[in-house]
Amino acid sequence: QVQLVESGGGLVQPGGSLRLSCAASGNILSINTMGWYRQAPGKQRELVAVVSDGRMGNYADSVKGRFTISRDVAKKTVSLQMNSLKPEDTAVYYCNADLRTYGSYGYNNYWGQGTQVTVSS
Repeated sequence: QVQLVESGGGLVQPGGSLRLSCAASGNILSINTMGWYRQAPGKQRELVAVVSDGRMGNYADSVKGRFTISRDVAKKTVSLQMNSLKPEDTAVYYCNADLRTYGSYGYNNYWGQGTQVTVSS
């Protein structure tokens, strides 16, 4: 079994900062990419940022220059530093990993349970 456990969500005022973290655990053989998605009420889930092994992250245009994704390959963790937050960043944020488990023949997508981020004054 694989688990992705997120932490760090909460309520913040516009212009503030939050840091999300996600730790992967279980019978993981290797991880290809780790990233963050978000889903606001009434909207589809969208990519926020994703990072491969040792490479720079790719970001949605709406968060470029404000969010920074980082990954610790050895610890199987990924973090998202969110600065200059706006009300439109309000959403449930989901950790995502494309990984291979022991005994499997390919990579599969896994999701965390989600953490709420609310940006409001």
